[in-house]
Amino acid sequence: MALISVPRIYDQMVEAKSNRERLFAVLIDPQHQKITEIGRFLNKIPDFTTHILVGGSTGGSLITKACVAQIKQCTQLPVLLFPGSHEQVVEGADALLFLSLISGRNPDYLIGQQVKAVPYLKSSSLEIIPTGYILIDGGNTTSVQRESGTQPMCTTDVEQIVHTALAGQYAGKKLIYLEAGSGALNAVPTTIIKEVNDAINLPLIVGGGIRDKKTMKAAYDAGATMVVVGTAIENDRF
Repeated sequence: MALISVPRIYDQMVEAKSNRERLFAVLIDPQHQKITEIGRFLNKIPDFTTHILVGGSTGGSLITKACVAQIKQCTQLPVLLFPGSHEQVVEGADALLFLSLISGRNPDYLIGQQVKAVPYLKSSSLEIIPTGYILIDGGNTTSVQRESGTQPMCTTDVEQIVHTALAGQYAGKKLIYLEAGSGALNAVPTTIIKEVNDAINLPLIVGGGIRDKKTMKAAYDAGATMVVVGTAIENDRF
């Protein structure tokens, strides 16, 4: 019997970028989402959802693993880990966004947390996707900023943001993630999304502060391959 080839998630992202397809991910934070309510929550996500992201700035392995397991029982959508620390790198998901906070200069989030995850990842079946994570000022202090001890990049410094994204690409990252932060007052400006997308040849993920379909569409039109929404769906506002 021939083995069925399952497309790798990163290959799907590259193909989506090439074909200008629009991927949509719902972010579930295990710290904010009750395990017993996951099924009900997934029943209300948009029908155009293509991926589920699991993670947050805080939370440990037990709650993250339980969250992933419950999600897997309720949906066949691919599940990607979006970890705030090495403790959120758990088995059961399909892939890991191996994040490096390249907009900040805290070595623990540039490489320290990644090194701590290696003993687990050496024997893991997770698809590992190196991701350059860039925190953009969303108009308020976010949990990412507090936990990482780093400052977001100013929205007026577009050239520096573009250079940071390119540095991530030159360093071997496979994705660039522009993030305004969970609960941000403002989404990443479309001018920044467009300039970054024009400069890199990697799939581009955009999240934070996206509260409606108009803002989502604007991000896609500016060049985002994947848009991520969490808080707005949690609050039944999307």
